[in-house]
Amino acid sequence: MPLPRLQLFELEDLAWFPSLIRDLATDYLHFMEAHFGLHKPVVPLLEQAIKDSSQTRIVDLCSGAGGPVVDLIEPLTAAGLSLEFTLTDRFPNVSAMSHLAALYPAHIRFRSDPVDATLVPTDLRGLRTIFNAFHHFTPAAARAVLQNAVASRQPICIFEIPERSVPMLLPFFFTPVYVWIATPFIRPFRASRLLFTYLLPLVPLTCWWDGLVSAMRAYTVKEMLALTQDLDGFNWLAGRVSIPGTYAHVTWLRGIPIR
Repeated sequence: MPLPRLQLFELEDLAWFPSLIRDLATDYLHFMEAHFGLHKPVVPLLEQAIKDSSQTRIVDLCSGAGGPVVDLIEPLTAAGLSLEFTLTDRFPNVSAMSHLAALYPAHIRFRSDPVDATLVPTDLRGLRTIFNAFHHFTPAAARAVLQNAVASRQPICIFEIPERSVPMLLPFFFTPVYVWIATPFIRPFRASRLLFTYLLPLVPLTCWWDGLVSAMRAYTVKEMLALTQDLDGFNWLAGRVSIPGTYAHVTWLRGIPIR
């Protein structure tokens, strides 16, 4: 039985929130996702969606610092897929995105201008992905994200690790400790990261609060499917997959235009 969903606010969603602290926080999230390979279970799901939609271009919405994109490139290309990811965000972490684009020039591009997931520019065409950000949207805004994909006839895949359950909620109370331990290993090195993690612990506190709120705002499989009601012309599927070695899951939703 999931906990009741609470539409609280995350600091990183606020326009006035300092971009430096937001970027340092998304750097931490990217590091944790990559270090622990949290999105490995979604590779077969994404591979199937790419094949079913006949898309080689992927438009990643709400990318933050790049999320799991780098960890997905190798297994997907090993499967024979030639892919191009475009990273986008409402508050783009340009330094992190440009770093990834330089490391993988054949596979990663990015948009430095803000991109609203509810109103994606028409020139950004391809399979849309959202990793661990769908919970940021209210039900009305989340449906608008899906409606925009349907109106544009662009396939969409959503993958969410946050979950409204006690076992998933408890670890978030220790987030500041995780941030303190992980910070020395996050690259590229930034003096500001040390300052705002250890001397002025704004990054640990931001990740702590936003992590708790993320869990309380997460959507269940049933709730995701309910958001697709009357969005015709698409084949909608949803489910959950376990993350090996953990109690966590990835909740997913995909919509492919019906030809």
